[in-house]
Amino acid sequence: MAVQIGAKPDSGFDDPIGMLKDCHRRIERFLHVLSVLANSAAGRALTEEEAAAVQAALQYFRTGGQRHTADEEESLFPRLRGKQFEDIAKLQADHRKANELHRTIEDLYLAWMAAGRQSPEEEQRLASATMQLTHLYEGHIQIEEGVVFPQASKLLDSETVGAIGREFRARRQ
Repeated sequence: MAVQIGAKPDSGFDDPIGMLKDCHRRIERFLHVLSVLANSAAGRALTEEEAAAVQAALQYFRTGGQRHTADEEESLFPRLRGKQFEDIAKLQADHRKANELHRTIEDLYLAWMAAGRQSPEEEQRLASATMQLTHLYEGHIQIEEGVVFPQASKLLDSETVGAIGREFRARRQ
């Protein structure tokens, strides 16, 4: 990933909540690529540059996106259960729906790149799926960053935060 001059460096394992927020920014950027191309390139083959951008986005969601979900569902959410977080069940349902939409989007993009074109039905399905995923993530990220993460920062002690960071690190080794 390119370094942006003047950009805030990504958070480290000592700041797992910051890592989750950093991941949200990557999710938003890669989803933007998929959404824009679903609409702007409809009716034609993707250029090499567009196909490379799509491949990078799909790869990110296959690896980084899945790791992000595991970070939340296996490390953060279990430590917040019983602490007045009714939003967790909704967030987990969002993860399941996002996974379905990602599979649809990936299948449609891979078929497009292999065939060099899409049928009008495929174009409509891809545009619809990327729009649904965009809306899902907008609400999902708003709940996490507006409610869950600030409360987690207040409720979790430094030992627990350290343990979460170590779990994040282990997922990346």
